[in-house]
Amino acid sequence: MGSLTVSNKILDKYFGYLKNLDSKSKRSLIDKLTRSIETKSRNDIELNKMFGAWKDNRDSDEIISEIKDSRINKTITESFE
Repeated sequence: MGSLTVSNKILDKYFGYLKNLDSKSKRSLIDKLTRSIETKSRNDIELNKMFGAWKDNRDSDEIISEIKDSRINKTITESFE
């Protein structure tokens, strides 16, 4: 999930809505925001694990040939009627 960056002006507007909450609601909101920060830091994914080279003993010609051989040509078409 991506992060949303908000300007101070927008934060001040949110604070205007939230400042009138009772203390219990404010503490609950603080707890939820704190947990969301802690969760994000624990779930950071290492970028180098998201990519990598194709590992295969076959050369490119063999792979291309296998892909082409696995194709299925349909000669019968179905009607939408």
